[in-house]
Order: sequence, then C-alpha cells, then structure tokens
Amino acid sequence: MTNIENAVALIHTFASGDVEKAKNLLAEGYIQHNLAYGTGRDAFINSVAALASAPVKTTVNNIRAFEDGDKVFLQTVYNFAGAGEQVAFDIFRFDENGKIAEHWDNLAAKADQNPSGRTQIDGTMGLKDLDKTEANREVVKHFLYDVMQGNRPEKTPDYFDGDTYIQHNTGIADGLSGLGAALAALAEQNIQMIYTTVHQVLAQGNFVLAVSEGTFGGMPTSYYDLRRVEDGKIAEHWDVMETIADKSTWQNQNGKF
Repeated sequence: MTNIENAVALIHTFASGDVEKAKNLLAEGYIQHNLAYGTGRDAFINSVAALASAPVKTTVNNIRAFEDGDKVFLQTVYNFAGAGEQVAFDIFRFDENGKIAEHWDNLAAKADQNPSGRTQIDGTMGLKDLDKTEANREVVKHFLYDVMQGNRPEKTPDYFDGDTYIQHNTGIADGLSGLGAALAALAEQNIQMIYTTVHQVLAQGNFVLAVSEGTFGGMPTSYYDLRRVEDGKIAEHWDVMETIADKSTWQNQNGKF
C-alpha cells in the first residue's frame, strides 16, 4: 500500500474500531501534536477502542489526499461518536520503515455555505501539474511572506488573476475583492489576523498546504491553508483555523507545531 493509502486506512480505524490495523500502521514511538490526546502508539489505539465502544458510530469521509516526500496531508470530515461534523486537515509523517511516526492537525466545526455559496470542502478535486510542484510551493511561500505576514502587502494583486479567486473560507466571498472586504470588516471590529511563523509548506502538483502560527483577535491560533495554484497564480483556497489550547490543558508536551 502507498503512504496515502496507509494514512487513509489509519483515519478509517476511528470508524471501524480496528485496533490491530492501527497498531500495525503506527510506529511505536508515534508523536502526537493534537494537544487533546496523549502521545505514543498506545494512546492512539486507546482512542480507537474508546470510539468503537461509544453508543454512536464515528464517521470518516476523506475528501482530498496528497503526498509530499515522507508526509501525507489529508482533508477529511469527521463526526466523532456523534459529537458533530468537523472539517480537518491531517498531516502524517512516515518513518524509514513505512510506519506512521508523527501527526499534526487542525479541526473546525462544519459550517453553512459561505457568502458565495461554497462549502469548506467542495471545489476542485483534480491533481495536476506535478512538474510544477516546487514552483507552486514557492508561489505560496512568497505569498505568505509578502501578504499574510505583512512584509509587502502592496504585492497582493500580483498573486491573483484579477478578481478570479475561489474562496471556501466560511465567512469570505469569492474574489480578491471578497478577501479585501472581509479584512476591512475585521479591522472595523478591531480584530487582527496575524501570521507570525510558517512551520510547514507541503505541496503536490497544483495543491499547497501551509501550516502557520499567529493570532486571531489576540488569541494564539494555528492556521492551515490549502491553496490551489493555476499558472503561477493562487486560484482557490480552503482553510481551517484553530485556537491553540492553553498549555495547562495539553495532554502531551509535543507542541502544536
């Protein structure tokens, strides 16, 4: 099985309750960055077993799956034991033995359609331009530095094809104009969306996932942004923002990133 197939198989153990499969897929020293769970293979297996015994069955619907070197990144809709649908980005790192050795994620409640009638998960599915993977990664890296980190905001229009921009953020309309209107509305409420550190930029073909740290309205925040790049321009965007839990509540000390 490929790394993508193994990563998807692992998340489906939440629904199947197959603890043996989870054990076989995970490295013994599995490192967990979801701060609500303990670290190590046994902690993951215990979570699978707990969900299997819950009165309401967990559902897992993987939407998109990509691979970059030793990492797989997934976009998935979960409903853990009937607690409500959540949209997630998961990143899994594989070790030299093909075992899943490390995991990062961001989750947010599934929301209604945004002002342009789009959801958090619909839109372009097709993977292409594998020969442009590195070029597309660089486009997003420069965009993060210039625009999201505020170093050269005047370059914002350079990253888009006019106002052609498909937006899946729950509160923002399509187009560069929609993004500008949303940021202006936040500014009126004295809410700042700040990106301070970029931790990972993963890419395959026309899709690039960036993992960043910052604040939103003054709260420590983890930003996962998936962008589709078309002919060197950012054409489509999906994201999950998550407030980083207070350290006193962490179930592991590996950190969010």
